[in-house]
Amino acid sequence: MSELRWDGPEMSGGPECGLSRLDHGSSRPEGSVRTSPEPEPAPASGGGAVDPVKALMHRHRVLCERAVDPLEIAAGLEAHGVTDRTAARFRHRDVFSLAEEMYARVPRDPETPPERRPMPPASAPSGGWAVLALLPGALCAAAVSGVRLTHGQPRLVVAAAGALAVALGLRVALRRGPLRVPLGTTGRGGTWTCWLIAYALLGDGLLVAGLTDDPDGLWSLATAPVLALALSCAPALWCAHLLSVRARRKIVASRGLADFADSVKPLLLGVLALYLCALVALLALCGTVLDESAVPAGAVALGALLLLARLLTAHGFPHAPAVVLGAAALTETGALASVFASRLPGCSLLAVPVRTVTDTWGPGAVPTLVCGIGALLLLVHATRTLTRASAHARPPGVT
Repeated sequence: MSELRWDGPEMSGGPECGLSRLDHGSSRPEGSVRTSPEPEPAPASGGGAVDPVKALMHRHRVLCERAVDPLEIAAGLEAHGVTDRTAARFRHRDVFSLAEEMYARVPRDPETPPERRPMPPASAPSGGWAVLALLPGALCAAAVSGVRLTHGQPRLVVAAAGALAVALGLRVALRRGPLRVPLGTTGRGGTWTCWLIAYALLGDGLLVAGLTDDPDGLWSLATAPVLALALSCAPALWCAHLLSVRARRKIVASRGLADFADSVKPLLLGVLALYLCALVALLALCGTVLDESAVPAGAVALGALLLLARLLTAHGFPHAPAVVLGAAALTETGALASVFASRLPGCSLLAVPVRTVTDTWGPGAVPTLVCGIGALLLLVHATRTLTRASAHARPPGVT
């Protein structure tokens, strides 16, 4: 298995993709993929012998005919719920071995071989998206400088223009490279992400203003966490590229789905830890330069949440990230709303939960708890989905 090379078509995206035509051309949305194992091969009737592999090939005829590499068949079988235990019932030690036989038994015309698309080079990332990864941080640094150098109405104009520029820069940076969202993926993840970043900028100040006796007073902007998160776009893309490259190498070297999952899980955790180290360093640097809180825990939790959500979405699992991001944004909004609603007559009890948390750990405890719980949920989900071979059969976002 170690001598195989992945030269097949991209495993997600357009209609020519192998995985999208599994099971006689049908496509399955996330959550509807059949995870039950293939039925056990039927015993021989009469005196005839049953060929279980031939029956399985007939069931996945389109996948076998379109595949240009045994790895593509293995990833497709796994996406349809075939496990190493299932492969044993087909007289093979693992899914990769079963896929090798299925690929070898497909009749092909030697004069018209299937089109092969070379795998993108794994040695270094493309210079295009690697440079674009620096764009959000550069635009955010310019916007923060403009806000600090202006006053009054011009300051509001600069802040609005800066926020728009950063949003557009982030959109451009994420449209290419390893965190690119597959074509056809829909959801409100982007809206919830902007909402969470807006809370990182304004939320703590509004919360303190609502809990004090002078809610109409001035509240401060937390620019250091937002600047650090924008600058961390570059290490996030590089970490995602590292995960994609190393995971595809482990597909070639692994002997079985369980072996692959066991080797990718520490890789996923290591990539997340590497990104968090870079984010903490950027938070400390930005806090020192801007004279703000050095390393707010809420920003670290938010960074972990956003990276895991984007990784899952880029690898074809957008539903859980959208739900978790939406729940986190609504929870933070509800915390703010309960504080200000408690000033209405007879509603003072509404602010008791938030006031208890902030009195004990400070206003930053709200985003820390909300985003931390969300990131933990997505991490558990990622260790179950991003450790599948089918999630890495095609490097996400590479064009």
